[in-house]
Amino acid sequence: MNLPKRSSLPQSPERRRFFEVTKRYGFTTAILALSGGFLWSESDLARAAADEAAKQKAAKYSMIFATEYANDAFHTYPIMQTQFKANLEALSKESVYVKLYPSGQLGVGGALAQKIQAGTIQGGSVSLSNFSPFSPVVDLINIPYWCGENQQFANLVTSAAWNGEVTPKVTVKGYKPMFYFNIDPRTVAVRKGYGKLVKVPADMKGMKMRVPSSELLQQFYRLAGANPTVVAWGETPSALKQGVADGLDPSVGALYTFGFIDILESITLVESVPDAQMFAANYKWFESLPKDLQAKFDAASTKTQAESFAQIPVARKNSTDALSKAGIKFYTPTAAEKKQWVETCGEQRAEWNDIKKKLAGSIDVFDKLKAAANTKGPITVQG
Repeated sequence: MNLPKRSSLPQSPERRRFFEVTKRYGFTTAILALSGGFLWSESDLARAAADEAAKQKAAKYSMIFATEYANDAFHTYPIMQTQFKANLEALSKESVYVKLYPSGQLGVGGALAQKIQAGTIQGGSVSLSNFSPFSPVVDLINIPYWCGENQQFANLVTSAAWNGEVTPKVTVKGYKPMFYFNIDPRTVAVRKGYGKLVKVPADMKGMKMRVPSSELLQQFYRLAGANPTVVAWGETPSALKQGVADGLDPSVGALYTFGFIDILESITLVESVPDAQMFAANYKWFESLPKDLQAKFDAASTKTQAESFAQIPVARKNSTDALSKAGIKFYTPTAAEKKQWVETCGEQRAEWNDIKKKLAGSIDVFDKLKAAANTKGPITVQG
């Protein structure tokens, strides 16, 4: 993804100070100063920088962890990378030092997933759509209306069924799944000037819907009556402005965080498919850790997963408030309209059977995963 990341950092003078501190003391110290309220204190900055350097030097193991997102993006996009760093370092009693590389510094999308797989870096965050070429089974989540709601997704990815059927197929590709999390369900977001509010699938007839290369998402929008149009993520804003595409489907938080605020006319909350991600580590690196640290690593991952799901309603509200203030209209389908979406596009349709067999191995396995999605798990998602 090559879109600029919208930052929640103050624009000035704190923003200028943040970058000044970054240049002098490093990004980690600048983030600690921003969150700790000592951005303007030279003595505290020097102490924090020294503490961070000492912590890195004393650690027995180091982990480079990379994402596409700014460290402060969690305000509008519930990606908790700084929290994971803090959790792992604390639980390991600083035996593991985590060095963050945010904002796409070490790559994005498939390129980042490749680096994790190769062990060039020890871990990172990747969307499941971008990860699906490496382990196609995760693309099951892009079949509509079986795990699109946040609670369903949380139930699914913490279940014995998921960890028994899906996780081994990810591990064999060289990844240690740390945890899965959701940004929010995908939407149907329409460009300015389109002039039509999407309420039901029939409203998408002939609509040029921007999609990634996912065959599943393409089939979804064909079932809805739209014309799926594959557009690279970095080219999506210009495609919308030029009318090459009429809409796109990221979650509300993603639409705000990636800067679509001046491009959109309306957003329909269809709750079809999760806009999901995974924190993953290189499997060989994880296996090289002593067993006690592996347990601490898993505990830190579990803690961060819970924090990620808890952040969803906060991030959604911040994003929704900003998008609404810009004049973008939100629409929630009625129960009768939601039924039309499910009947027209949902997983129960025969058109999805071959994909279920291909990705899950059988319809029976898919049904087991579906049952898990509808069985309450250890995480409760608010809103």
